[in-house]
Amino acid sequence: MKISVVGAGYVGLVTGVVLSDLGNEVLCVDRDEAKIRALKAGIMPIYEPGLEEIVRRNAANGRLRFGSNVCEATRFADVLFICVGTPPGSGGNPDMSFIEAVAAEVGHAMRKPTVIVNKSTVPVGTGNLVAEIIRKNQTAPVEFQVVSNPEFLREGSAIKDTLEPDRIVIGTTDAAAAAKLKAIYAPLNRPVLITDVASAEMIKYASNAFLATKISFANAIATLCDLTGADVLEVVKGVGADARIGPAFLNAGIGYGGSCFPKDTLALIATARKYGYDFDLLRSVVAINDAQPILFVKRIVEAFGGCICGKRFGILGLAFKPNTDDMREAKALELIRALRGHGGSVCAYDPVAEANARLLAPDLECVESAYAAAENADALVVVTEWNEFKELDLDRLRGLMRRPLICDARNLYDPGVLSEHGLEHIGIGRGAT
Repeated sequence: MKISVVGAGYVGLVTGVVLSDLGNEVLCVDRDEAKIRALKAGIMPIYEPGLEEIVRRNAANGRLRFGSNVCEATRFADVLFICVGTPPGSGGNPDMSFIEAVAAEVGHAMRKPTVIVNKSTVPVGTGNLVAEIIRKNQTAPVEFQVVSNPEFLREGSAIKDTLEPDRIVIGTTDAAAAAKLKAIYAPLNRPVLITDVASAEMIKYASNAFLATKISFANAIATLCDLTGADVLEVVKGVGADARIGPAFLNAGIGYGGSCFPKDTLALIATARKYGYDFDLLRSVVAINDAQPILFVKRIVEAFGGCICGKRFGILGLAFKPNTDDMREAKALELIRALRGHGGSVCAYDPVAEANARLLAPDLECVESAYAAAENADALVVVTEWNEFKELDLDRLRGLMRRPLICDARNLYDPGVLSEHGLEHIGIGRGAT
């Protein structure tokens, strides 16, 4: 099948390359000319395990092409996926300008019947909005259908999640459009849920909001564990063993970040407000998440007797999660600002995210390894749970540091093991320091 993907960001690029790997002819387009030139040269604009290999393979065999012309993409495609950003706008409402611009261009360029697929995360009603914009901009009436097909991929495992999704949601009441989408995804042999457009749009927001709720619940329990002396790892292990709950996303830490959970929770709150409903449960989820870095820094400051002026902190990890270079809503930057605000200085190490971090914090001192971050540090703050941090030589760390204090914001280490190596410990919900 001939497929176009508009938007070569995280979702669009991964979607396009996987669909080409399934045997389709795919044209990915993006307005960013520099990004397209890089992709044509085999240079990836994002860090994602396995992505470069699959791009090179399908570009070489001619199934995957890149361009910047939405008109060309529209006229090429039998099915066109819209995968552009919907960043936070005013009042938590998503900025729909990219969606609207693409819909207008598609409408103007359309010359043959086409299935238009919204894969961007969009509020309920966007399917109708896109259809209205396309009709308004058509130069002559052409049949089309607008389908909602939300993505559920996780950065760091995006290729696997696209190839092995828990479910494929197709929102449409048009049988022919549903059949085309089912044919595209048939090689994956995964469960398919066909629903109306509005329900599909809501499924995406509701899924992310529920996962964010699990994270904030685990963090609220962690705060209580610190006060009572309980160990949050043991608590969530017991809670997650209940089949009605499950262990996923019950990890205590300094909160969720990234491109999805922060903006999607706010967008769902805004949608509820639009319809006259006060989603106070979700507002509490956001409030707990926002408080986590503040609470953690407070504990660090208390460990130094209430003053960290002149203290040096090594930051391990900058990306919002491992196996990605994404710095969107990364908690590391909040921690760094807070430590500096209390008079401390920082240096940081991340295996892949340094360049993106510098775009947001040009004055950030970065070093070439975790051990370099530990040198003459009064504390090491573990922010991103990269695998390489799990295997560090603890005796070497202790020897490099001025004060052997590990501030573990992701509960990466066993406090008992750290103690055996002469290291102090501050964790999340691990009881008394």
